[in-house]
This record gives sequence, structure tokens and C-alpha cells, in this order.
Amino acid sequence: MRAKDILSKLVMPLKPSDPGSLALSWMEDYGLTHLPVVDKDTFLGLVKNADIYSLDDMDKSLNSEKIPLLRSYVYHDVHLYEVIRTVAAENLTLIPVLDYHDHYVGSITTHEIVGAMAKFTSITQPGGIIVLEISAQQYSISEIARIIESNDAKILSSSVTSAENSTQLEVTLKLNVMDLSSVIQTLNRYDYIVKASFTEESQYDSLLSERYESLMKFLDT
Repeated sequence: MRAKDILSKLVMPLKPSDPGSLALSWMEDYGLTHLPVVDKDTFLGLVKNADIYSLDDMDKSLNSEKIPLLRSYVYHDVHLYEVIRTVAAENLTLIPVLDYHDHYVGSITTHEIVGAMAKFTSITQPGGIIVLEISAQQYSISEIARIIESNDAKILSSSVTSAENSTQLEVTLKLNVMDLSSVIQTLNRYDYIVKASFTEESQYDSLLSERYESLMKFLDT
């Protein structure tokens, strides 16, 4: 999944002639603290709400006030993970997307990122979730897949996170079955530690949020 596939359909860029008060109004409407400033199709940068609040006259244009703009963006064909890494590293609520001529294509908010993660991780498909705690030396996705498939189940998606200065990994697996009992028993028989399991659809959203936050922190290191 690439940046161009998850552009926001709602966010409009500001023009350099727009007043700071309009920028703040749009930010409030969108629930953002950043907005792109674009002159025709040329990306000038991101404006932050904190910089607008510091203005003496918010009715003056962004250009006349010479507000500092952030040169933060991603190119249109980068992977979803690069989008997340940039947003996390720079603590953004929105990331502009450019083509290779540096023309503004659109923007991605954290709302689009969460939605894309839901599709990318198959979180909306029926099935159960298993979380394993495993050492880095023991980790082999092919071995884990073989064990799971021996129980007539398949891995729809997987993610791996690790704590800083730890050799232990947390492997989250989304499977295509809701009944996880036989899979868990087999994993235990092979000395895998099942840290948690989820089979109710109501638990998916909270787990997705947790995985998203973990991924953001991981990519920020």
C-alpha cells in the first residue's frame, strides 16, 4: 500500500494569501494541528497552529507574516510504513504527499493511516488474533506458519515489535479462524509462549490502536 492510495478526500491546502484565522478555523474543523500551504501546485511547507497563535494579527496573510513552514513530506509512491515512520518521527497530524516534480498531490492524516493499517493487517476480516512472546533467536515465521497450517488455519497478517534493549519479540498473528484452541495447544506443545489471544470482534479496534501505537514508536527509534 502506497501513499498515493490513502490520500485524504477532505483536507484542502491553504494558500499563502490565506489569513492565519482561516488556517486555525480549518484546523479545528479537520481536528489537526498542521496544514499544508500550497501556491498553485507547489508545496511551500506545513504550518503549525502554535506558530499562528503567536501572531500579533491573525487576519493577516500567512505570506505577509512570514510564518516558519516545515518542509515535511513523503513522495507519492512510498510504502505505508514510510508514511508512518515520517509522521511518528516528526510528530505530525498530517503529512503532505508530493510527486517527483515536487508538486503537491494531497495529504494523509492519522485517520487515513489507521484505516490503511486496518486493511493492511486484515483486521476487518473475520478471524482470531494470537500474540506470542518469543526470543529473537527462536523467531521463524515459516516455522510458526507451518504449525498454524497443521491446524487447518492460515496467517492473514503478522507484525513484530520489540522493547528497547530486549531480546524478546512480541509477534501478533491474525488468523482466518475464530476458534483458536487447537492452534494454541499446538503452539504450547512446541514451547511457544502465547501471551494473549482475542476471538471477539469487539476487541479488534482496541488491539489495532495498540499495534498502531507500538508500530509508530518502533519506527521512531
